[in-house]
Amino acid sequence: MTETSTTQPPEWHFEQGPIRPPSEAHSLLLRVSRNCPWNRCTFCPVYKGRKFSMRPVEDVCRDIDAVARHLDLLRRNLGEPGVETQGLLQLWHDRLPSAEQASFRAAAHWLAGGLQSVFLQDADGLIVGPKRLRVILAHLQATFPWTFRITAYTRSQTVLRFSQEELIALRQAGLTRLHIGLESGCDAVLEKVCKGATRAMHIQAGQRVKQAGIELSEYVMPGLGGRELSEHHARDSATALNAIRPDFIRLRTLAIPEGVPLHEEWRSGRFEFCTSVEIARELLLFLQNLDGIAGELASDHVLNLFEDLTGILPADQPRLVAMVQDFLDLTDERRCVYLVGRRGGMLRGLRDLIDPIKEAAARNLCEQLGATPDNVEDICRRLMQRFI
Repeated sequence: MTETSTTQPPEWHFEQGPIRPPSEAHSLLLRVSRNCPWNRCTFCPVYKGRKFSMRPVEDVCRDIDAVARHLDLLRRNLGEPGVETQGLLQLWHDRLPSAEQASFRAAAHWLAGGLQSVFLQDADGLIVGPKRLRVILAHLQATFPWTFRITAYTRSQTVLRFSQEELIALRQAGLTRLHIGLESGCDAVLEKVCKGATRAMHIQAGQRVKQAGIELSEYVMPGLGGRELSEHHARDSATALNAIRPDFIRLRTLAIPEGVPLHEEWRSGRFEFCTSVEIARELLLFLQNLDGIAGELASDHVLNLFEDLTGILPADQPRLVAMVQDFLDLTDERRCVYLVGRRGGMLRGLRDLIDPIKEAAARNLCEQLGATPDNVEDICRRLMQRFI
């Protein structure tokens, strides 16, 4: 590659935030705001201690331009990058000025993923408002003149600041999908974890997104109600989703890292963790109460009890219910093996117990850790901390 990139003014630098949904693993990540405008949820560690700010639209457009410049050079000099090109990519990367390296990595990553999606970061992509978003979306579409998905996290509170007409205009400008953390449809749970939204707000916001023709992905957090509110959490979350009818329901099982308020509540005894069996019963009740949703249930996270609890609703609902019931029907000893294997990263779901090699590995880990049905919950909680 003989052409070089032009370094942008020193006050600008390419930015990407810390997280994105698993479904956006191959997306181009564009940071339109920094951190979280709410940042009070008692279970979330991601942005604690970080100040929220909105990036200037001009800087976001410069990010887009930088990626486009690198992408043009990569496509003309390299084509579709594969394994055999990684050494050459690294060589080009290392020869760039440091200010250009992050945008080069983003361009190479996006090209390798097929140029199919863009994700607007951080915790709330809509918080920048309709006017700024329309400028960013227009620049994206003009710079990359092919069809791709544009998605973002947002909050129900933020959606409700937009009129229906503004949401429709964003969809027409290219916004394809929004990810909203419902977490729970139970008001008591939402209040306890300081979510900043009510059940009614979640339903109204979700319906507004759907009516605008934007795809909607809603997140539910099994275990968030603790033992006290587990049943209410399961039923109310299902019935809230029945009213919203999202395109995707994504499960994110509760795990509490040190340093968040909910961890202190657990340590003091004010919050009781659900056991794995209680989580399974909660999931079973949740699934049994879903009704009228035509969409996808996804369990695409390592913290979930069953990573393979995925399917298309309503057709796969009986199969998903049966999967959870199969776990509840296991003997205590076999359930212990599954839990340690799952939390140790060896098993994705119950079907893996049929694989003699995977089952043997899970049993060996049980022996190494001294896991028994009596202490397996404490052991699994420690294993889960690695993935938070």
